[in-house]
Amino acid sequence: MVTMDAERRVVARGDVLIEGDRIGAVGERIRRPPPARLIDASGCAVIPGLVQTHVHLCQTLFRGMADDLPLLLWLRGRIWPLEGAHDARSMRASAELGLTELLRGGTTTILDLGSVRHQDEVFRSMERSGIRGVSGKSMMDAGVGVPRGLRETRTSSLAESLRLARRWDGAANGRLGYAFGPRFILSCSERLLREVANAALEHGLRIHSHVAEHPSERDEVRARLGMDDVDALAACGIEGPHVILAHGVQLTKAQMKKLARAGTRIVHCPSANLKLASGIADVVAMREAGIVVGIGADGAPCNNRMDAFTEIREAALLAKVKRSDAAALTASDALAMATIDGARVLGLESDTGSLEVGKKADVTIVDIDTIHALPGGDAVTRLVYSCSATDVRHVIVDGRWVVRDGEVKTLDQAGVRERASREARKVR
Repeated sequence: MVTMDAERRVVARGDVLIEGDRIGAVGERIRRPPPARLIDASGCAVIPGLVQTHVHLCQTLFRGMADDLPLLLWLRGRIWPLEGAHDARSMRASAELGLTELLRGGTTTILDLGSVRHQDEVFRSMERSGIRGVSGKSMMDAGVGVPRGLRETRTSSLAESLRLARRWDGAANGRLGYAFGPRFILSCSERLLREVANAALEHGLRIHSHVAEHPSERDEVRARLGMDDVDALAACGIEGPHVILAHGVQLTKAQMKKLARAGTRIVHCPSANLKLASGIADVVAMREAGIVVGIGADGAPCNNRMDAFTEIREAALLAKVKRSDAAALTASDALAMATIDGARVLGLESDTGSLEVGKKADVTIVDIDTIHALPGGDAVTRLVYSCSATDVRHVIVDGRWVVRDGEVKTLDQAGVRERASREARKVR
């Protein structure tokens, strides 16, 4: 058992007792209550459910349709037109495909950034799947290259966001939450950003956006605004512990210190940063500055998979290269970014992110008795450097068995596959 608690305890052999939707006990030789069902996890590592704090469920359907392109051309030439072609059915198919992949890979909590329309379908799919998650529609009232299907006014964007928040924040017995989603600085007016900042504080909601991702994006932002996007967002009031910004590849040391003082969270997306040639984010410097850093796969068209184990491994390896230091980001630190630190990014650390008594029963069981993880050694390093999503055997969220023997129990996998293939052809 890899607990990821404050002491990061690893129990060589023990038990986790789940009572209702909570963890009742963690440790060695736990006495099993007579009616309890036993899950045999021999040969496995029992870990907290993985937390991915930046994904795009609305884009899963576009896997393989936007490859080998730089960020702005990728967005304006492929992703935005594809998103603009979504209808309710294709959005549902995209969300269900992404959720099936995430759950099968051991991810139990997500922060999702949606598209402009059909966001109810994303939430309905999240509710059915059993995942714990926060999501929100993209907000786009400005920008170059925005297709008709994504265009909206400032007032309609804010009104729809508030409607969705009223409907979904706290839904599914608190398992779901809402976050405002101003897409990025080049697709939002200054007035919209200021209104989002005020509305988030008024309603106690999170804000989720992209920042400092690609050199070409940084150059365009500077040419238009005369400053970097992270500074422009802060000037509009978008900063603080409730603000979660993805990427941060281009952040300066001074900006990192400013983000740390404000308490703003950052999400590291190593695979997407590599595939879009954005660069290698200096997550060690961010953590040293005091920023809480999570991890995320981003979207299927810029990764092209949503395997948290890939992101954890790459985070650890890239940090070593960035710093020319083999111990720059340890395996334990990398795993923390996808468990307890990911929970902190979302403000959910009292409920999930570690195996501790009283926390929600979000548990992932990973087979480490495989050819590529044998013969033994440290459990944490085996998880980080050897394992992948295909090694996940069982997943429990909120005390509910959502993946059993590698099969998602809450969604019809055959139906998900069929709908995804059909709707992808239609959208393309």
